[in-house]
Amino acid sequence: MSTSCKNDDGPDNPGNSELPEEYYAGGKLGTTTINNISTAYEQPTPAVEQNGMTLAFKIGEAFFEKGFNTNPSGVRHGLGPVYVRSSCITCHPGYGHGKRVDQYRANEFGNGYLLVVFDQDTHAFVPELTGMPQTKAVDPFLPPVDEKGIRIEWREHVDQFGNKFPDGETYSLIYPEVTIDPAYINTDPKPANYTVRLEATIGIYGTGLLDAIPDDSLIAEYNRQKALGRTLNDAKYDPANFITENDGTRHPGRYTYGLTRGTLQNGPGSNAIWNITNVTRENRRSNYITKAYATAMSKNANVQATLGKDEAAIYAELMATDLEPEMSTEDYVNFMIWHRGLAVPAARDLDDPVVQKGKKAFYSIGCTSCHKPSWTTGPDNYTGDTLVARQLPRYPYQKIWPYTDMLQHKLEMVNDIRTGWCRTTPLWGRGLSQICTGAGDHLHDMRARNYTEAIMWHGGDAAFSREKFRNLSKEDRDALVKFLESI
Repeated sequence: MSTSCKNDDGPDNPGNSELPEEYYAGGKLGTTTINNISTAYEQPTPAVEQNGMTLAFKIGEAFFEKGFNTNPSGVRHGLGPVYVRSSCITCHPGYGHGKRVDQYRANEFGNGYLLVVFDQDTHAFVPELTGMPQTKAVDPFLPPVDEKGIRIEWREHVDQFGNKFPDGETYSLIYPEVTIDPAYINTDPKPANYTVRLEATIGIYGTGLLDAIPDDSLIAEYNRQKALGRTLNDAKYDPANFITENDGTRHPGRYTYGLTRGTLQNGPGSNAIWNITNVTRENRRSNYITKAYATAMSKNANVQATLGKDEAAIYAELMATDLEPEMSTEDYVNFMIWHRGLAVPAARDLDDPVVQKGKKAFYSIGCTSCHKPSWTTGPDNYTGDTLVARQLPRYPYQKIWPYTDMLQHKLEMVNDIRTGWCRTTPLWGRGLSQICTGAGDHLHDMRARNYTEAIMWHGGDAAFSREKFRNLSKEDRDALVKFLESI
């Protein structure tokens, strides 16, 4: 029983009995036992299969895997006028995290980077480049940024410890420096006083289970940590700043590094399939652009000549909020059944003595202060957007093991994430990243090439645990990494 979650005899499962609960990372309704092959992240939950949703799941899966087209009609039509990628899977190879790369190329499979361009003083997004800078466009339109002008340079970093553990073992740290050649910015005026960062896509398996955690539980965890004197992004948990969904309900943020999405019905994927491809649907009946971009394109002589329209007409069409839906409601619902129906791979090797040793170290040095091991879902009866009124997979009262507190902390890294605040990334399933995606990079911009580098980049609230890890014996450090590879 050391390598899988099958119902075999073994140290954790004598006499073919039920497995210890921690093997079921997504609870009984959300865990797949297909956990040692390249498609481990792609499996439906038992809740999907038990409720006859397998066909809808497979149909929805196609909208993630297949590319959208610039056709005005037909299958998966409506791409553009500007967009980031033509398919979701390009950013999420194997349904996991994006990989670390040396150049920004939207058509490169697995290049999951998104540009983050923000004002150096206010940290607000630069409007001329749209909220999420688009690097692709449908003729005659031009993207706000031509990706040929984006340069990613990986630089070496020497930390305060000289990149060396007390026992003499060394490690390496790198971070990205990103610049944009102004000659490749297609808006007029061109933005100034801005900073560029990279953010990589996150794994999408298990997001439906995180959706089932009650809002009250998120707030309770915030209050618990606040009472301990921890540094938290208080604004994100103030009811005045809760996120308003399309159905009018309001929720604390739980998704994205910046906690900008409150439920799965409002994001991440249900929003991203719109703002990545610019394909409209009934509840997203506008282009994902800004007035600054629309103004620049409406003044473009080539755009006017090609479309045979004047500046005012082009601007009005680009900024329209009642465009014809290009993705049907039925397709969107199937997409959401798939998205909420992705299982978490079962934990592996938890009975291995080295893994048990690593777990003890992980807990003892305080990693669980932020990487909270488990949550219990609620009744999971949120109805959400009326467009997804068809029953979605549900996960009531499941004990799940995502290893995240769902809160934002500062890690205080060189070239940090925008604002410095970053949601604690779930660790479940990450040990399968190499086999599922072909890459094992970590952190918000994939700067860490392995778990050890990821830990040594930690600062802020995590500096205490980093120091404890640094002073472990090599045997204990290696065991802790093996534990992380197993959960």
